[in-house]
Amino acid sequence: MNKNTTKKLIGQPIFTQILNLIPKGIIRRKAKEKKTDRYCKSFTTEKHLICLLFGILSKCNTLRELCEGILACEGKLNHFGLMKTPSRSTISDANNRRSNEVFEAMYFGLVDYFRSILSDSRKLMLSIKKLFIIDSTTIKLFSDILQGVGRNPKNQGKKKGGIKVHMLIDAVENIASMVLITAAKVHDSTFLKTLRLSEGSFVVFDKAYNHYKRFAIWTESKINFVTRMKTNAVYEVEEVLNENTSQSGAGVHKEEIIILNYKEKKENKKLRLRRITYVDEQGREYVFITNNFEITAEEVALIYKYRWQIELIFKKLKQNFPLKYFYGESENAIKTQIWCTLIANLLITVLKLKSKTDKAFSNIVSIIRMHLLSYIDVLEFLKDTFTAWRRYQFEDYQTGFFT
Repeated sequence: MNKNTTKKLIGQPIFTQILNLIPKGIIRRKAKEKKTDRYCKSFTTEKHLICLLFGILSKCNTLRELCEGILACEGKLNHFGLMKTPSRSTISDANNRRSNEVFEAMYFGLVDYFRSILSDSRKLMLSIKKLFIIDSTTIKLFSDILQGVGRNPKNQGKKKGGIKVHMLIDAVENIASMVLITAAKVHDSTFLKTLRLSEGSFVVFDKAYNHYKRFAIWTESKINFVTRMKTNAVYEVEEVLNENTSQSGAGVHKEEIIILNYKEKKENKKLRLRRITYVDEQGREYVFITNNFEITAEEVALIYKYRWQIELIFKKLKQNFPLKYFYGESENAIKTQIWCTLIANLLITVLKLKSKTDKAFSNIVSIIRMHLLSYIDVLEFLKDTFTAWRRYQFEDYQTGFFT
């Protein structure tokens, strides 16, 4: 059989192609800024990131699995400086001692780097462009590293430890643009104090974040919000703008201007908001409040509907990546793994967009995990898995790649 000289063989496994998405300048610059390689002899921040990404993408549940699995990469990551598999104690020490802040800085550096790929304002069917979504998710820990939330169990003694990931995402980019990791007992509303939003922004969240004083500050700063009203909220009706008493189907049933009372420095203050009663297609009633008096009531309901995007992100992170088990028991090790999981999620999101595949995110993660060390073009493989695999098998056979 004649050799086909037009065949194109990929010289790097899929894992290496994923790592190549990360500009080395970002890793080294952030490591220099945070001084995380200052007293390091050989296991640099870059090598640390490579090892953790391998464990996360291959879904290793323990540090032993990670170290034994990465043996298959020996000789394939030389250009990243990883000449041999580091020992468990080396990775464990790095997880405990190397500040998780460097991985946080890397994540946001990568978000800025990939912003042009991630952004698509056509995703929003709204007149507004700057829409941000806030929520949090709790990750239970088996050991009492960080204080848990809720009451102590009756039969199990004290409650388990827990960590809470507070997140703000850009609805256009659909990726975390601000993250705060705290103990599970920290109340959701404390995250609002850390936000830095520009004038004209819209932010949407559930009723757990209701904080009237913060709402007043946003109103003065011309920052808009949409949320649900608590059932026990006390308010006065200033004016009824619209009321459809005859309407029984889905849509806006009532629109009012209300006054809420709150205290600031022991003084009673008043906050003027819109209150919208909306019924969805399943007959469920929602009561929204907002400080914006210009957009339509239907848009307010649609904005709150976009809040579901952040729930899907939390679901993706928990279902597709190893966040039930951690590679260390210290607070720093846990936060480091969470930041590296966010980096892995970002890289796979970029691959999905670049390959223009219709595959589900979970399907992409599974394909990458099973073929992490396969020598095949990852973008072609994601776009049409069976065709790409058969083509490369045929090419490899003709060129004697497996001989």
